[in-house]
Amino acid sequence: MKTYDVVALGELLIDFTENGFSEQNNGMFEANPGGAPCNVLAMLRKFGKKTAFVGKVGQDMFGSLLKHTLEELEIDTSGLCMDEAVNTTLAFVHTAKNGDRDFSFYRNPGADMMLSESDLNRKLLTDCRLFHFGTLSMTNEVCRNATKTAVETAKNAGAFISFDPNIRETLWDDMEDAKIQTAYGMSQCDILKISDNEIKWFTSIQDYDKAAKYLYDKYNIPLILVSLGPDGSMAFYDNQCIYMPACHMENTIETTGAGDTFMGCILNYVLDHSLVLSGGQIYEMLQIANAAAAFITTRKGALRVMPEMEDIRRVVEATKNR
Repeated sequence: MKTYDVVALGELLIDFTENGFSEQNNGMFEANPGGAPCNVLAMLRKFGKKTAFVGKVGQDMFGSLLKHTLEELEIDTSGLCMDEAVNTTLAFVHTAKNGDRDFSFYRNPGADMMLSESDLNRKLLTDCRLFHFGTLSMTNEVCRNATKTAVETAKNAGAFISFDPNIRETLWDDMEDAKIQTAYGMSQCDILKISDNEIKWFTSIQDYDKAAKYLYDKYNIPLILVSLGPDGSMAFYDNQCIYMPACHMENTIETTGAGDTFMGCILNYVLDHSLVLSGGQIYEMLQIANAAAAFITTRKGALRVMPEMEDIRRVVEATKNR
């Protein structure tokens, strides 16, 4: 038996999200704890899964806030390092009227980039059922080496590997390098979550079914999830595609964390059912994940405001009744 259900590695940062205007008509920003891997862990905690995070923040006010936030959420921080020389990464988020976002990162370098192989808590990596990562920890050589060592360690210990590319173009010096690192992740994972624009970028195939089939054949990935934004999601499993329409919310604010919330639900379902799934189970899994992703768009931020199971059920029922 493993101590941890899921261990995730990657970025932990502050998302500064727009929050109105001051009396002087200056734009105001709210400091929301964030970072895709920890958003996934926060959703898994709502399902009662035991989780741990591996990463690095600065020994500064934001790093202390982030560490305290994870502790509040009962995400194990024994794999979290504090860097005395490099500050915590910051992201400023501009939200469009339709909820889509643009990011401006203060990360050259940021503490998350400085995680090295010697920083890794290997006990966490060998004591988990599933290991989750993305590409933001592979934008530079130091953290890239740490990420690949962590993947290898967890995989050799028998963990499922899940991967979400989560490409942020402005963080890459060369998008061909981004493709190389994305290909590495695909070559290692059992579960892939990829967005609609990412799968088109990576495969140069415009048809989602054909693009997913291409990845399935090339990398032998047992379960591929494609998030389609307002159009829903699809799963490619056992040579078949299953599509699930989106759950639309009337009071959507922003889409921050929607994909991570979706992924957390997927990983929870896999942990509960393994990777031997019927068509009906795939349908149920996507329904839950879509509902949770829709719910999080009604809240600012993600890490601290993940939906409860009751929230997800309400969205599912409301969707059925439309």
